[in-house]
Amino acid sequence: MPHPSLYAATAAPGPDCPPLEGEARADVCVVGAGFTGLSAALHLAEAGARVAVLEAEEPGFGASGRNGGQVNPGLKPDPDTIERDFGPDLGARMVALSWGAPEAVFALVRRHQIACEARQGGTLRAALGPRNAAAVEESAAQSARRSGEVLWLDAAATAAATGTDHYAGAMLDRRGGDLQPLLYARGLARAAIAQGARIHAATPARRLAREGALWRVETPRGAVRAEQVILATNGYTDALWPGLARSVVPVFSSIAATAPMPPAMQAAVLPLRASLYEAGNITVYYRVDQAGRLLMGGRGPQRPIGSTDPIRYLIAHAGRLWPGAAELDWTHGWNGQLAMTPDHYPHLHQPAPGLHAALGYNGRGVAMATVMGMELARWLRGGTPDMPVTGIKPIPFHGLWKLGVLAKVWEGRVKDRLGL
Repeated sequence: MPHPSLYAATAAPGPDCPPLEGEARADVCVVGAGFTGLSAALHLAEAGARVAVLEAEEPGFGASGRNGGQVNPGLKPDPDTIERDFGPDLGARMVALSWGAPEAVFALVRRHQIACEARQGGTLRAALGPRNAAAVEESAAQSARRSGEVLWLDAAATAAATGTDHYAGAMLDRRGGDLQPLLYARGLARAAIAQGARIHAATPARRLAREGALWRVETPRGAVRAEQVILATNGYTDALWPGLARSVVPVFSSIAATAPMPPAMQAAVLPLRASLYEAGNITVYYRVDQAGRLLMGGRGPQRPIGSTDPIRYLIAHAGRLWPGAAELDWTHGWNGQLAMTPDHYPHLHQPAPGLHAALGYNGRGVAMATVMGMELARWLRGGTPDMPVTGIKPIPFHGLWKLGVLAKVWEGRVKDRLGL
């Protein structure tokens, strides 16, 4: 069953993905039917590979179908930092891949006619105060040197774009946008199936082992034998491969959504209709969907939720941005687990011959998971990925991650209130 959310309540059903029964053979077995796994499966199947996808629940069940729907350009570090960290060749390729990722998403949507409310209306990175504004303006300058799609908006222009004077300025990247993520995941699944991929829902991968020249992925009622395996489980990664789950921090991100707003509020709230995320210590993000609903996202309880009660602070924040917003009809509240990495970069691994993994999108999963799936497909076909391939590095004291996240959230909220 899908997780309760606005998306699940309003989306058309996904494709039929029967559980795996018995033994199956494939060129590539993909574990996980989120954006990474579905994108990889689609592009591999288009290239003629026999692909089997194993999903414990259903396509888009995890954070891929529960996120804020923002299609954001780029990585967390600035372009100059990326090129310094990885050199002028690989660094420049990483910048081109990540900042161009939204266009890859919207091109996929157009090519496969995915009905997912996709809208390339831009992304705003909004600064909370003068110190944030200096950093965001520098990010805008670095991005603008590489693309004419990026603009710095001063406080007045930002107020006009957002409908609030809460921000000191913002970077507008016209390449970004938004979509309904569960519909997008289900559309990717349909496209992959149309190209010949087999997707098996309600089929968790229980054991992964090498058998001669092949990998064997065991499930409750069967197994897949394949030359190559992709692990694409991100924030829901388990112990299937040693150390992989401990190399990322799973963090719950929560969303509160309204019913369609009255016309006057629809005109007042975020009139530019770009998606927005705040450049503070603790990110709050929001957008207005095509039905005129306001979706506010941010950190919340580090446990599953199914209502707005545990995330009233997001509703209160909306009220600080726009008079009357807190009194709107807030109908849905939910969350999902994304994966954070210590270095804030996505991680691409090859821990054994024929075994590949990609995870850790740090809140930029709609665009980055899509292109990382494309990179995996290209890599398995003999290409060189435009992201670094690294070893798996388990995080020390990983078992204390929930306490660490809660401490960081409280520290970040205090800093944001103080303008630090």
